[in-house]
Amino acid sequence: MNLTTDPRAVVIRYVEAVRDGDADVIHDSFAKDAIWHYPGSLPVSKVWHGRDAIINDFLGGMGPAFVPGSLEIALVGTIAENDRVVAEWTSRATTVHGRRYDNRCLGIFTVHDGKITSVVEYADTHHVAATLFPDHDTARPAGDA
Repeated sequence: MNLTTDPRAVVIRYVEAVRDGDADVIHDSFAKDAIWHYPGSLPVSKVWHGRDAIINDFLGGMGPAFVPGSLEIALVGTIAENDRVVAEWTSRATTVHGRRYDNRCLGIFTVHDGKITSVVEYADTHHVAATLFPDHDTARPAGDA
């Protein structure tokens, strides 16, 4: 396995591209038919289907919630076994609501042929709701996303 197909290297490269704002690497990291599952009861909680939806609608849709230039991403570590990689990272920013976003996130990535094919991301969704979606009603039952 080389660095372009090694699952751990692919995920590290992706997280570093998000940190650095490298849109080309972010795009190149995903398979065209990738999925991203963000569990919970937030407006962004659902299974996102396809690279374009993941990048433009999910990841890109979160950008306007932050004060430009304030987002800081730091990779804490990774654990890899075969095609699956668990990555932990921190996300910090100032939100457009004037709150401090400071979350620790965990993603379970599956990588095939050097491309991310699926992600399940876990984070403190109560913190996400309070800082990014303060007007959202999170009382709806889980699974209604």
